[in-house]
Amino acid sequence: MLEIASKVHDESRQGEAFAPNAVADKQFKKHFYIESYGCAMNFSDSEIVASILNTEGFGATKNSDEADLIFLNTCSIRDKAEQTIRKRLTEFRVIKKQKPGLLIGVLGCMAERLKAKLLEEEKLVDLVIGPDAYRSLPSLIQEAETGQKAVNVLLSRDETYGDISPIRLNSNGVTAFVSITRGCNNMCSFCVVPFTRGRERSRDAYSIVAEAQDLFNNGYKEVTLLGQNVDSYIWMDEQNDKSITFAKLLEMVALISPELRVRFSTSHPKDITDEVLFTMSKYENICKCIHLPVQSGNTRVLELMNRTYTREWYISKYNRIKEIMPDCSVTSDMIAGFCTETEEEHNDTLSLMELCRFDYSYMYYYSERPGTLAERKLEDDVPELVKKRRLQEIIDVQSRLSRENNQLDLGKTYKVLIEAESKKDSSDWKGRNTHNKVLVFPKGEHQFKAGDYVMVKVNKVTQGTLLGEIVSTQNS
Repeated sequence: MLEIASKVHDESRQGEAFAPNAVADKQFKKHFYIESYGCAMNFSDSEIVASILNTEGFGATKNSDEADLIFLNTCSIRDKAEQTIRKRLTEFRVIKKQKPGLLIGVLGCMAERLKAKLLEEEKLVDLVIGPDAYRSLPSLIQEAETGQKAVNVLLSRDETYGDISPIRLNSNGVTAFVSITRGCNNMCSFCVVPFTRGRERSRDAYSIVAEAQDLFNNGYKEVTLLGQNVDSYIWMDEQNDKSITFAKLLEMVALISPELRVRFSTSHPKDITDEVLFTMSKYENICKCIHLPVQSGNTRVLELMNRTYTREWYISKYNRIKEIMPDCSVTSDMIAGFCTETEEEHNDTLSLMELCRFDYSYMYYYSERPGTLAERKLEDDVPELVKKRRLQEIIDVQSRLSRENNQLDLGKTYKVLIEAESKKDSSDWKGRNTHNKVLVFPKGEHQFKAGDYVMVKVNKVTQGTLLGEIVSTQNS
């Protein structure tokens, strides 16, 4: 589907590889190691897997050499991700030759799509488990320990893992993901997710609130509600004979405490409602940032993508967000070189970016993914060199927009949640404001810690980061 991702935003929170933060816990006789790739949902799923493994007597380790069980939680969105995962699997097979009892498994989207190839043709793995089959891990591990190849990639219409308390891997103790939906009912022609994660289903609202409450009780100050399309969340409270929409869920989580920040991702433009926007504007602790993927600025291309909206409709939705919340940050996704895209249609994407002035974007060039509607029905006819050139033009525009948007923040003061020390300088803190912009500022003589809120004045900006100084605590 997509190739060469770029995000105009420094000090990113996610890397591709993701492994447990803890050293090998000596109370466990066996240990597991997980690397995660792709979207935030995969990182969240790894925390569910860790919880299941923990109850089966496996402790986490950040060192793959100490592991009895290695899992790669995979992504099929981009060919580059699949190639990275294949390379890692080949490296782990070398370790297995020196450690015959080691089990290697693949989880997630790539597991479902390439099960036969991974198991039989390439003989890279011992276990293959799809995103709806994590509860079967204990029996599959037992099967693999006998020398059999263990597989379960069945998709479910009702699995949400709502009763499983995730183990927070690689956590900063301040921010956490909370999954609220699984799967997707949108059949965007370029996307493989509906085929690898199944149909959309919403998790019990009260279990979501309970998980967020537990995180807050344990010192976390921010939760991000996750789903392929969070705005289509709908759960029927049969006991009280009422349905709970995404707007209502947002409010329920926000009401846990004004000290708990709430974010969400991702929104499909067709589903975000005025009810959601007014709820966001009502509560200070619901962050004023909406990720609203557009993919293309041309109506014909959007129709080929099966995005179900036009250029004009998207712009009107953007304008509605700004009407209700003038200070709301809007970010987006763009795909360069989709099937049959002309130069003029590419320019429509650039002009829409200029009009909406996104704070940052995830930008890719199109690469065909097996099994998608586009692969079956459309010709991938834009030359790769043209795709790359168009992508670079998109990146150049977004880089300028991000820099110009950040310059408007000069002299402003923002409430910032301290997340961690800056990776570049341990004498600086790093945190984010309500608009999801990263701020870096000196610790100075202040006795603050990760998880504290502070007021930071912006004195300098880069393309992806705001640089400032603490001027007071939030209550000063």
